[in-house]
Amino acid sequence: MGKAAVAIELTAPEQRKLESLARAHHAVQAMARQARIVLAAAAGLENKAICANVGTNPNTVSEWRRRLATARLDEPRPGTPRKLRDGEIAETIRLTLEAVPPNSTQWSMRSMAKAVGCASSTIHRIWRAFGLQLHRSETFKVSTDPLVVEKVCDVVGLYQGLYPLHRPRGV
Repeated sequence: MGKAAVAIELTAPEQRKLESLARAHHAVQAMARQARIVLAAAAGLENKAICANVGTNPNTVSEWRRRLATARLDEPRPGTPRKLRDGEIAETIRLTLEAVPPNSTQWSMRSMAKAVGCASSTIHRIWRAFGLQLHRSETFKVSTDPLVVEKVCDVVGLYQGLYPLHRPRGV
């Protein structure tokens, strides 16, 4: 005969939270399964019955019983913990908004990633989280090209040649 299962008693808020997680379609399925395990354990079911109902193995059921008995409901955090600290994210945003990269008018994800020392996908997530869209600027950007005046004159001259000023009829 094995060890007796740890008895689980849930508070009303814990019960509501777990029921919500177990029903949610948008929840990570592993979290929903864990919620169903804990709810079944709190209802007094044995581990074998929980395994059959939820479709998992006995080790998983007993592990979740023990976790809830010792730590109660901690906020579930699926995935790997983030590697960047808040200060590093703030520095990336400050650089994005206040500094200009060498030989360019604005940062690209790759150039920012190189300057900060992280992956460009990380920069993409930071910029998306803070709504930074450098390609959509509402302000005028000064060109760093030394030949900008000559180029503008060439383009304006080209358009004036293609589209001469409109003259009124009869003149």
